[in-house]
Amino acid sequence: MFGKRLAMAATVTFLIAALGACSGGTGTASGGSGAGNDDDTVRGLKDSVRHITATTTRATRPHLVKRCSTATRRVRHTSGSGSGSRRRTRTWYTTERYRSCTQVQRGTETYRKTVRPEEWCVELDDVNGDRKRDDVWYRVSRQTYGDALGADDRARLEFVPTGRGC
Repeated sequence: MFGKRLAMAATVTFLIAALGACSGGTGTASGGSGAGNDDDTVRGLKDSVRHITATTTRATRPHLVKRCSTATRRVRHTSGSGSGSRRRTRTWYTTERYRSCTQVQRGTETYRKTVRPEEWCVELDDVNGDRKRDDVWYRVSRQTYGDALGADDRARLEFVPTGRGC
């Protein structure tokens, strides 16, 4: 029994080590320096920037309020004395008060619903050195957008996008 478990543990350990070696780790397969998230970094020439504002609309939802009421319930109590064939059990009941609360709808309320979130985008040419890849849009963080907005036209930019397309 113990031998089977030991053999199974050795097999699992070997598989984990083999799969870990095949995963690539933080190597330089992408041609980068091997530091951190080089696979996600995009390089290219600034073409254009775009800020898409958030779009909201008014919507309604049920307005819930907490309604509480007091109620009573019957509670059973028992106590025993004696032992063996002389054992006696005494039972009595009491009324206990408690508070019962529930959420109930009382009308509706209006709120602002976000239909489209705010986005910041940058368009690059010559993406990752490929002269054929022009006019590619990337969604970026607000800070990266600010850096790209302040950069000159056709300036070389390097950033990690948060998404593709805009």
